[in-house]
Amino acid sequence: MTDRRAVLIVMDSVGIGGAPDAAAYFNDGLPDTGANTLAHIAQTRPLHLPHLDALGLGAAIRLASGAEAPGLDAVPQGLWGAATEVSRGKDTPSGHWEIAGVPVPWDWHYFPDTHPSFPADLTANIARAAGTDGILGNEHASGTEIIARLGAEHLRTGRPICYTSADSVLQIAAHEEHFGLDRLYRLCEAVAAMVHPMRVGRVIARPFLGAEGSFTRTPNRRDYAIAPPAPTLLDLAHEAGRITHAIGKIGDIFSHRGISHLHKGRSDADLADHLLRLADEAAPGSLIFANFVEFDSLYGHRRDVEGYAEALEWFDGVAGALMARLRPGDLAIFTADHGNDPTWHGTDHTRERVPVLGWGYGARAIGQVGFADIAASVAAHLGLPPAGPGRSFL
Repeated sequence: MTDRRAVLIVMDSVGIGGAPDAAAYFNDGLPDTGANTLAHIAQTRPLHLPHLDALGLGAAIRLASGAEAPGLDAVPQGLWGAATEVSRGKDTPSGHWEIAGVPVPWDWHYFPDTHPSFPADLTANIARAAGTDGILGNEHASGTEIIARLGAEHLRTGRPICYTSADSVLQIAAHEEHFGLDRLYRLCEAVAAMVHPMRVGRVIARPFLGAEGSFTRTPNRRDYAIAPPAPTLLDLAHEAGRITHAIGKIGDIFSHRGISHLHKGRSDADLADHLLRLADEAAPGSLIFANFVEFDSLYGHRRDVEGYAEALEWFDGVAGALMARLRPGDLAIFTADHGNDPTWHGTDHTRERVPVLGWGYGARAIGQVGFADIAASVAAHLGLPPAGPGRSFL
């Protein structure tokens, strides 16, 4: 068994434009053609990302989309390229599964942007599982907006707030104290069993606290994702006797399959602490798989350009600290699962290519690759059997 370790980091929603099929994906009824998360942020205000840019971030943006990103003009010193997704979706499971070697083989089910969004029999079954006389919401909505609008009615009636989005998802919000956190989790687990056979990717528990006028979501979100349809990079590593570490929502995305240790936190700052600790402590041959979600959840969906830019600059410091801790023979790859352009119309993800930046193999241009090539490359580095249909770029 090789002593080499691998760190795979998904910077959630940090897209770089150029997806060849962007015209088939929409925000507010308009196609995603031209969306470019990183370039548009940098064109709004120059970005200072010295560590990621030194690996090749600016060069990856130019390769993916031809766009210039002010502030990102370093000559690449690391492994760099751009990846294109083949799975039919621009959501979290699609991107992560394909990065881990399993392109999605089916079309996801999406609930229509109507009121109601959910079929009557599903609504009745959700209410029955909740022990209530109905549900609230039943529409496409922003999570923070719908809690502000319906939170007081939820407290009066006890009915859970159920909503969806352009993703293949059913989200359930409830007050941690009045409804109960464990009760919300049990409800979401029951609803997941109802909708996974429909090819709905995730049921998400969205707990909140507070009173009318001051409701706030808590960090106790939990995702109930449909299981990947084939062995992923995590499964292969775990079956080969490697220690696998899942940081953030990786455990939820992969239905907790193939994971030795789960590391959660209340914020991306907590997850960064786990990442840096594991860089010091993880055993030889380990796989560390991390997701940093706040680019997407706090800034992309809310179309907060400045907040997104500041989060990127904070994370660049984390990336530098990580690379300073890595050992000879280690591999670190920084990538993303989709885009979420904060300058774009609508509030949903954007269909984009993503960066592939690597530490541990010197300066190496890998060109245009597939998401699944990332899994194949990590597997090759760890001396594992090929993971999925991709080809190693190492």
